Amino acid sequence: MAGPGRRPGAPDTRGAILAAARAAFAERGFDRTTSRAIAAAAGVTPGLVHHYFGSKADLLVAALELPFDPRDVLGPALPGPPELLGRRIATAAVGLWEDTAHRDQLLAYLRTAMTNPEAARTLRLGIPAVAVPLLSQVVPGPDVEVRVNLAMTQILGMAVLRYAIGLEPLASVPAEELIDRLAPVLQQHLLG
Repeated sequence: MAGPGRRPGAPDTRGAILAAARAAFAERGFDRTTSRAIAAAAGVTPGLVHHYFGSKADLLVAALELPFDPRDVLGPALPGPPELLGRRIATAAVGLWEDTAHRDQLLAYLRTAMTNPEAARTLRLGIPAVAVPLLSQVVPGPDVEVRVNLAMTQILGMAVLRYAIGLEPLASVPAEELIDRLAPVLQQHLLG
């Protein structure tokens, strides 16, 4: 393990940590991966991992290379009446995809995850590690992971058909109508 401080030369410390994190998350999953193990694999101190990324969850989000932080999208949708949770999440999801500043990055990530096993594995690790802890704050029951996964199928299926494929008439449905149609399905999956 490297000693305290900077490593000699001009290494890409951040890149080395990300590479080690991706490999560790892919091999052991989020729960069984420690920041210390990532630091050791990257040849840095655990303090440098924390310096560059903060928490292990922050490191996972960076390793996923998403064009947004899922916690920033889902977090604001959680507070409020339970009977409107599906609408709040539908509004957040559709709003994210309707934002042209993010859409190209989202499409690139989605297409990569559908064709690249490594990207798909990272996405499989990221959904439970990021979305489930957030939604478990408001989604009751022992089957929260199944409920969250089912909700994700609706959101990702909508995204693939509307934004990636451009399937009509879905591609031309106004965003507010799309939210109206998606919200009850998400509500059913999440809260029954």
